[in-house]
Amino acid sequence: MRPSNRAPDELRKVTFERGVARYAEGSCLVRFGETHVLCAASLEDKPPPWLRGQGKGWVTAEYAMLPRATSTRTRRESTAGKVSGRTQEIQRLIGRSLRAVVDLPRMGERQITLDCDVIQADGGTRTAAITGAWIALNDCLKWMTQRSIVRDNPMREHVAAISCGIVKGEAVLDLDYAEDSTAETDANFVLTGSGGLVEVQGTAEGAPFSEAQLLSLLALARGGVAQLVAMQKIAAAG
Repeated sequence: MRPSNRAPDELRKVTFERGVARYAEGSCLVRFGETHVLCAASLEDKPPPWLRGQGKGWVTAEYAMLPRATSTRTRRESTAGKVSGRTQEIQRLIGRSLRAVVDLPRMGERQITLDCDVIQADGGTRTAAITGAWIALNDCLKWMTQRSIVRDNPMREHVAAISCGIVKGEAVLDLDYAEDSTAETDANFVLTGSGGLVEVQGTAEGAPFSEAQLLSLLALARGGVAQLVAMQKIAAAG
């Protein structure tokens, strides 16, 4: 039995709360169990300098954990004077995941930044951030469409992410910290609503994992993302 008493293919309780940041063009507080991430989308009426004159927009992301998001306080990276390698990697992952489902030329020469701040962490912060950021980004693009900033919503489809792992020899979905910290294999999957793979991250913490185990994790991820996309659709329509 898993520490959370969930079935191997069972998600934690997932909720989306839209419009939580008053001044953002789109926002969402996403909860994956005890992992809570605030995602806010901000529109700039210009692209990054290296993209100017190319007739298309850009979607990027910043990620941070609040000092007491975990059981002990972590120092703010802003006071440390540098962004950690982990933070940079997660920021780039979120940005890539969202750009995969946006028609950038239809945005025009504009940039949308997704700020993903972890309020409370219990495993799976990057996957929760991607899944919640899609809601915030979609609301931002709808806001732009309603104001005729863009002619049509550039969002092409959904994208969501989920963690999977091999824990005590069993493939399980949506790891919390208790499982993540002891998993023999830890993986993150980013998939589109139509089932396309955007990114797969997999790491053996001990013995190498087999192709059969990888496929079992992918099957779990597909089922989990299908549930998340269904929840996104309900939240976005509310």
